[in-house]
Amino acid sequence: MSMTRTSSFRRQNDHFEPENISDPHEQRRMRGLLEQIDYTAFASNREVIGHSVGHADAEKFQHLAVAAANARANWVSAAMNFTEGSSALSAAQVNELAQLRAAFEELTEVYEATRRMVERGYLVYR
Repeated sequence: MSMTRTSSFRRQNDHFEPENISDPHEQRRMRGLLEQIDYTAFASNREVIGHSVGHADAEKFQHLAVAAANARANWVSAAMNFTEGSSALSAAQVNELAQLRAAFEELTEVYEATRRMVERGYLVYR
């Protein structure tokens, strides 16, 4: 069984950092180039995400939150039902729990990603 795991952990400093540039003009030039790169990424994200997703609002966030809550409840409920009669789980039950957990984790990641998109200005919140 293949498994894909996602993570809410985002590295803050995962960019290459060159050796210290002592020339102030070169430092300013480099900062300007990096700002252009960052703005290009921002504008691209805003354009693509805005076109694909549209906008976010309280109702859309509520739908995501309810879906995640239902997925969590289904996962926990299934585990409790499976262990009610005995503590040993069958392979099929373990697989079902893994699928239910994956659904919960994916919905949680989508919720967090959508929130980050609003926070970064990629997605308009109405």
